[in-house]
Amino acid sequence: MSTQIIDFSQSIARAVEAAGPSVVGVGRAGSGVIVADGFVATNAHNVHEDVGVHFDDGTTVAARPAGVDIDGDLAVLAVATGNRPALALEPQGAPSLGHLVIGLSRPGGRTLRAGVGFVSGNGISFGGPRGHVVTGAIEHSAAMPHGSSGGPLLDTNGHVVGINTHREGEGLYLALPVTAELKARIDALSRGEVLQRPRLGVALASPRAARHLRQAVGLPPRDGLLVQSVAEGAPADRGGVRRGDLIISVGGRPTTTLEDLAQALEAAAPEGSAQLGIVRGSDELTLSVSFSRPEGDK
Repeated sequence: MSTQIIDFSQSIARAVEAAGPSVVGVGRAGSGVIVADGFVATNAHNVHEDVGVHFDDGTTVAARPAGVDIDGDLAVLAVATGNRPALALEPQGAPSLGHLVIGLSRPGGRTLRAGVGFVSGNGISFGGPRGHVVTGAIEHSAAMPHGSSGGPLLDTNGHVVGINTHREGEGLYLALPVTAELKARIDALSRGEVLQRPRLGVALASPRAARHLRQAVGLPPRDGLLVQSVAEGAPADRGGVRRGDLIISVGGRPTTTLEDLAQALEAAAPEGSAQLGIVRGSDELTLSVSFSRPEGDK
């Protein structure tokens, strides 16, 4: 075996050894990572009211959810971590395609598991626990057992570049990238803040179905998302969106896919409202939608 391969193998082993004490099991079939004294980050789908955190020495400590972002599949648990080290979440920039990564987990509190693979995709979208589209995920080929969701994804220098979420149908794993936005979300959840994500309150047809449905009633084809129903009292309803409208933009950003819509709504969130570009029949309209609750609405 060449010296380079031996050195490379040893560098990976050192990264795993250094990070291992910070990787925990969550509940019966999940993993997590200590991100600060008294706090563990994991996936929202791993969290229940009574959840135990399993540490590297075999002990299990009861935890409580400090904050849960269900739509983003992210959660922070408050738990006595003792003197165990935390792994820093410092944005390194998304690892490029082909870069080697290390996935760590402690499924349900069992022994530490490590898998090595390569980044196979960036900017991947997936559906969260309630169907909300999560964008920007890292896709990688590290072999990971059932129960690895919530564990950290490392680069070869031992830096955390992602929080693993789930395995796709093709067998590849997805991870939430460590960005400034993710770090801010984890900090907010640690403080117990409730993250409000903008929702239109509509059911949508796929772009392909939208084109077919418009053509079926003699309307010219347009790219966009067709509104199939509007929830009563939802932001879209208050803004005047109707069944049969075609959403073509949000805040000036084209929305030809569900991923486009998710990204546009996230970008509009800080403003609390957005301008929707709508095609109604053959007419183009602009509707103003507010995401804040009306006064007196509980």
